Amino acid sequence: MNNKQVALVSGANKGIGLQIAKDLVAKGFTVLIGSRQLENGETAANSIGKDAHALQLDVTDANSVTAAAEHIQREYGRLDVLINNAGISHPGKADGAFPASVQSGLLTVAPIEDIRVVFETNVFGVIALTQAMLPLLHQAPAGRIVNIGSSGGSLTWNSNPDNPHRAMFGTYSASKSALHAVTLAFAFALESTPIKVNIACPGFTSTALNNFAGTRSVEEGAREAVRLALIGADGPTGTFSDENGVVAW
Repeated sequence: MNNKQVALVSGANKGIGLQIAKDLVAKGFTVLIGSRQLENGETAANSIGKDAHALQLDVTDANSVTAAAEHIQREYGRLDVLINNAGISHPGKADGAFPASVQSGLLTVAPIEDIRVVFETNVFGVIALTQAMLPLLHQAPAGRIVNIGSSGGSLTWNSNPDNPHRAMFGTYSASKSALHAVTLAFAFALESTPIKVNIACPGFTSTALNNFAGTRSVEEGAREAVRLALIGADGPTGTFSDENGVVAW
């Protein structure tokens, strides 16, 4: 069994997830690198060091999720932090990058099959993984769940006619709005327990998700998620924030 705190980061073989994993290892955690392809997770874990370990995890595959929970229970006997980082912006791209035309993500034209694929990872995958890990998190002295949200999914921001980016509100952003609602549902259901559930907004970070068009570094993008993973008993639950404070729902 493991005496150190254990964190699981989904989609952690690259980008923001990998940086979150690095930061949590630096904070003294044993970190499990969730990756659909185990070899990619192993490469990522090796780049961090001995306290990072690869874990095959596809959040859209029920068998993979169950096997991951069983592996953590068997090998570590605990889980203190769950970071739901895995996400895609559009199907049909191995790296999850935005399509060449943002218009293809608009719900007026997006094929329903494409919408389902994005929601399977960004929404249902988060629900499935969180449910599977809750028995372990309930055993932790202070379980923490951090979901990676997006200001692009802010209904307040996107309902503002003065927002120049609201034309981009499509499949990906709608999935993030749904994720925000899911986060609140978990937070409310668990508010009588020590588990705290919050949303971290990384900002427009340069990753494969946006073809590296983002203006923020992964170090900056990971910062709020790591902070929320480390909050104490007097910390918040059911919040949506970035490193500058509260983000509008």
